[in-house]
Amino acid sequence: MNLERTRASSLNIIIFLVAVVLISSSATAAQNRPFTLGQLTARPGESVSGFLEVPAGLDPATRIPVTVINGQKPGRVLAAVAGVHPYEYPPILALYRVKEMIKPEELSGTLILVHIANLPAFQRRTIYYNPFDWKNLNRVFPGDLHGTQSQRIAAVLTREVVDRAEALIDMHCGDGNEALIPYTYWMLSGDNQLDALTREMAVVFGLKHIIIDNTRAQDLENSKYLGNTAIVRKRPAITTESGYLGRVEEEAIAANVAGVLNVMKYFKMIPGQPQSQTDPVWIEKYEVIYSNHDGLFYPRAGMGDYVRAGQVVGVITDYHGNLLEEQRAPFTGILLYIIGTPPCNKGEPLFEVGRVKE
Repeated sequence: MNLERTRASSLNIIIFLVAVVLISSSATAAQNRPFTLGQLTARPGESVSGFLEVPAGLDPATRIPVTVINGQKPGRVLAAVAGVHPYEYPPILALYRVKEMIKPEELSGTLILVHIANLPAFQRRTIYYNPFDWKNLNRVFPGDLHGTQSQRIAAVLTREVVDRAEALIDMHCGDGNEALIPYTYWMLSGDNQLDALTREMAVVFGLKHIIIDNTRAQDLENSKYLGNTAIVRKRPAITTESGYLGRVEEEAIAANVAGVLNVMKYFKMIPGQPQSQTDPVWIEKYEVIYSNHDGLFYPRAGMGDYVRAGQVVGVITDYHGNLLEEQRAPFTGILLYIIGTPPCNKGEPLFEVGRVKE
């Protein structure tokens, strides 16, 4: 009898020790790990802000202001990037709000916020171009650490953000010269599983119009665009546009904040259900019309207008007011954006027309 009691007692002790080990292992598994980005390290439950350093080359060094919010619990690594085009203010301001809204102790996973990707151009209030090399940052990805400043910025973003993230939101709006309706690019990769995930990201971000984009190059060495750089590396990404003419308007800022939070909810990084776009307008084809001249542009239609094939959308004059060209719609569709300021330069965009999918 005593032997049986001893055996029973021993068995209970073993069961208790196994349970302790399992509980301990479960607790450890539920704990996130420290996350390092450049020279920054955020421990679980910590938010850290600082800079990604871009070394000097033929032109000066620069840096990229970032925040890493590392959740207490494990989960997806999501990057949200603003300021690739630095006159596009609503996404920039939106990410500063998101930074204050996300509590690391309530977060599952890690959120990387790139506040201003192109700081030199932001400081000088330029549209499209970096003031040191006159390149468009969103045309030089994946970049080159031995190239000009824009190329080096792109290379650092590719290495530290794109390659570290498990999903990415490339956030834009109408630049200082662009009157633009809100829309999202759903970039197709040819990978059905990846495309299904990016489609869901596009829908849950919440903007009304979604462009089905199958035009992006699949070249790892010449991906050009930040969002496409993630896609060709098999990371889900969307490119969003909310805001216009460089204006700081609450509606556009709020739409960007809501979009990031919706994607985070979709990935179960924060509590709640995403407020998905229930009736999106799908754009099955789009075309950007570029200027053939230097001069002044006079729009004959506005953002969001429906235009007919061949309709005059705007006219270009020289610097004496003489007519140089009438620019017409290439097909019937919606005017996604149009230049809203007079200067136009040869080779730069004038407007974009999208054809609505029936």
